[in-house]
Amino acid sequence: MFILQSYLPAIIFCFITMLCWGSWANTQKLAGREWRFELFYWDYAIGVVLLSVIFAFTLGSIGSAGRSFIQDIGQADFSNILSALIGGAVFNAANILLVTAIAIAGMSVAFPVGIGLALVIGVIVNYIATPLGNPIILFFGVTLVVIAIIIDAVAYKRLPSQTKGVTTKGLVLSVLCGILMGFFYRFVARSMSTDFVNLEVGKLSPYSAVFFFCIGLLVSNFLFNTIIMKKPLVGEPVALSAYFKGGLRIHSIGVLGGIIWCIGMSFSIIASGQAGFAISYGLGQGATMVAAFWGVFIWKEFKEAPKGTNILILLMFTFFIIGLGLIITARIT
Repeated sequence: MFILQSYLPAIIFCFITMLCWGSWANTQKLAGREWRFELFYWDYAIGVVLLSVIFAFTLGSIGSAGRSFIQDIGQADFSNILSALIGGAVFNAANILLVTAIAIAGMSVAFPVGIGLALVIGVIVNYIATPLGNPIILFFGVTLVVIAIIIDAVAYKRLPSQTKGVTTKGLVLSVLCGILMGFFYRFVARSMSTDFVNLEVGKLSPYSAVFFFCIGLLVSNFLFNTIIMKKPLVGEPVALSAYFKGGLRIHSIGVLGGIIWCIGMSFSIIASGQAGFAISYGLGQGATMVAAFWGVFIWKEFKEAPKGTNILILLMFTFFIIGLGLIITARIT
């Protein structure tokens, strides 16, 4: 299977993860003009699984390192498969809250608050389990990210008062998303061998772990998304039959969103072999900065904010960038 041999390529993979995780939600914004996000999410889940299968039979089955995908799942312990499946279900619950928050509050808020909080929790949880990197530098970087999250929330509160009721709901959903999102990666990491060259017996390779994670996401979607469709947190209930009324273009947008996200997930897991789980996850969740950029400059979500808000947004980006730089440095020192 394909693996990385040094830290620098791992950092590049983490940045690709950051771009993917911070950009996939643009497909939801595009589809949302004519398509409920609950319906979009079915296609998103399909796209996630599709990409995991493609990578499993290509990158996960070439080269002399490790085991091929079929060999790997044949020797895996059920407990490790179950851990990856649970990771997918936990992520799915968090991500449904995220897409709901995006529909209510926009990308500029849902990502910095929800995914920013997930970054903090995820880095702490994964570092405790696998302590790689200088903890002082790493957690100082995380602290700066927390400051950026707070600044973003303050900036969002400055939006026109007529959206106040929506503001509260959007922030609450973003926080709940962040708490759940902070733990999913650990379930996947626990299922994997930490040595990608000489894989541990019974443990999963990074490609098999991502595959079972995606299966857990898809299967749990029949529970979580069905509930949201019948009792939505925003808007009216939507019937499952509405999904089959969409055209090829609208379904393709959702599948593309899932593919983009899963490229990021796969690259993050591949990079963890050199960067460690805490740093790999933490850098990937720098997606908050990417998503905020899309929300602020492309979707113009703060165009009605009062004067002075742009300064807060600039400070948010500054703290995020410095914080991410420190997270990278933590593995070098």
